[in-house]
Amino acid sequence: MKKNASLKDIATEVGVSTALVSYVLNNKMEGRINKEVAARIKAVAEKLNYRPNQIARSLKTQKTSTIGLILADISNPFSSQIARIVENEANKNGYTVIIGSSDENAEKTRNLIQLFLNRQVDGLILSLPENTEDQVHLLKQQGVPFVLLDRYYPSIPSNIVAVDNFSASKSAIQHLLGNGHKRVGIVTYQTTLFHLNERVQGAVDLLEDKSLVGEIRLNHIDEDVTAAVDRFLSQPNPVDAIFFTSNLLTLSGLKYINNLGITIPNQLAVVGFDKTDAFELFYTTITYVSQPMVELGETAVKLLHKSIENKEHIEQVMLPAELVVLKSSAFS
Repeated sequence: MKKNASLKDIATEVGVSTALVSYVLNNKMEGRINKEVAARIKAVAEKLNYRPNQIARSLKTQKTSTIGLILADISNPFSSQIARIVENEANKNGYTVIIGSSDENAEKTRNLIQLFLNRQVDGLILSLPENTEDQVHLLKQQGVPFVLLDRYYPSIPSNIVAVDNFSASKSAIQHLLGNGHKRVGIVTYQTTLFHLNERVQGAVDLLEDKSLVGEIRLNHIDEDVTAAVDRFLSQPNPVDAIFFTSNLLTLSGLKYINNLGITIPNQLAVVGFDKTDAFELFYTTITYVSQPMVELGETAVKLLHKSIENKEHIEQVMLPAELVVLKSSAFS
C-alpha cells in the first residue's frame, strides 16, 4: 500500500515549516500567511493526495466528529425521514452520522449503543424501544452526551426532543366530534412506550366510551387490526370513525376496511398519525396528524451539540403537531 503523504512531505516540497503547512490546511491564521505560499501548500497537498490523520486529530481533540443515531426501523417512513434530516443538520455542524436500527429490540439496542461508544462517537441521538430505561441510566452515569428523540422516559431527567402527543391526538378527536361523529374507535400498539400511550390518553380524554381501544401486538399487526376493526363494527352501536395512532396501523386498517367494502368517509371516517406515501394510492385522501419532522431532527442535533460542549446541559423541547384535514374524516 502506498504510504500516505505527511505534513512533513508537503513542507519539504514547498520549502516551508511543517507548522506553517498545518496552519494552512487547518484554515488557521487566515490573512497572516502569504496567499501565494498558502496556494502552493494546498496545491502540493492535493498533488500528493494528502489526507489528514483523523485518529491523531481525535487523540488531540478528544473528539471524533461522529454521532450515533439509533432509530426503531430505518425502513419505516418516520425513521428514514428523521435519519435524512439528522444527517443533513449534523453535516452542517461538522459531524458524520452512524445509523442503526433497533428493530424494537432492547438487546439489539444495547449492542448498538456499545458499538457506537466503542467507535468513540461524540454523542448519541436515540429513539429507544421498550425496556431500555437501564441504558438511559447507564449513559447518564457514564457522562455520555445523548438526546432522546420522539421516545423518552419522563421520570429520567434527559435531553429530550419530542412532540406533544397528548394534544395532537386530542385535536384529532376534537375534529371528528366536531364533524358530527359520535362513536370513535382507537387503534394503537400494545406497549409501555410513553409517547404512544400519551396518544391514547389524548384520544380517549374526550370520548364517553373509554373501552373502544384496540391494542395491537407489534408482530401481529394485520391480524390484530382486523380483530379490532371487527370488534368496533360489531358493537350494538358500531363506531362511525377510527383513529389510528401510527402510519403502519393506518395502512393496515385502510386495507382491511377496503376489503370489507366499507367506503371512507361515507360509511366510516378515518384519521391517522403520521403520513406515508402509500396514502397516495388510496381512493380518498387521508386526514392525519403531521409531526414537525424537520424541527424534530434539527433540534435533536442542535441539542446534542450543546450537550457535547457542556455535558451538564439538560433541555427538554416539546413541539406541537398539526392536524392535516383531508377527505377521509368528512361527515357524510
